[in-house]
Amino acid sequence: MQTLAHPFDPLIDYDSEVLILGSFPSIKSFENNFYYAHPRNQFWKIMGELFHQDVADIESKKALSHSRHFALWDVYASLIRKENNSSDTNLGELVPNDIDQLLRKYPKIRHIFCTGRKSYDGLNRHFKDLNIPVTLLPSTSPAYAAMRFEEKLEHYGIIRETLERDT
Repeated sequence: MQTLAHPFDPLIDYDSEVLILGSFPSIKSFENNFYYAHPRNQFWKIMGELFHQDVADIESKKALSHSRHFALWDVYASLIRKENNSSDTNLGELVPNDIDQLLRKYPKIRHIFCTGRKSYDGLNRHFKDLNIPVTLLPSTSPAYAAMRFEEKLEHYGIIRETLERDT
């Protein structure tokens, strides 16, 4: 068992309009010091396709996030990883990030999207009084193979639709 603290800051700026929340960085994300860094995780492939932009490296991923006004963070600030794998079922003693404070600091955020059940359930458990829509999306993790890439891409289209919608 290993106690871990979240290794990096939210990817966010004052123009961010949606917040995309995972549960906690994978082992590969820790190694690469960036969100959704496992080579088989489909998150960046989906976002690149949605917005027709290259996401070959960390700088292009950051540029996409800033230009399209979506922020990234995770529900949990620290936890215990019971075994040396990144499965959400392997996480215990979960301590949440301060989502309320983040939303106060970045008031343009108008929708939260959760990339899987663990983040969605955690957000709803720890932050019951959020006055902002929250949408559950399918996990982009390689461990979630129950849905084809094309289906996930279709579900994630709501992020683009939300960002293109007038406030």
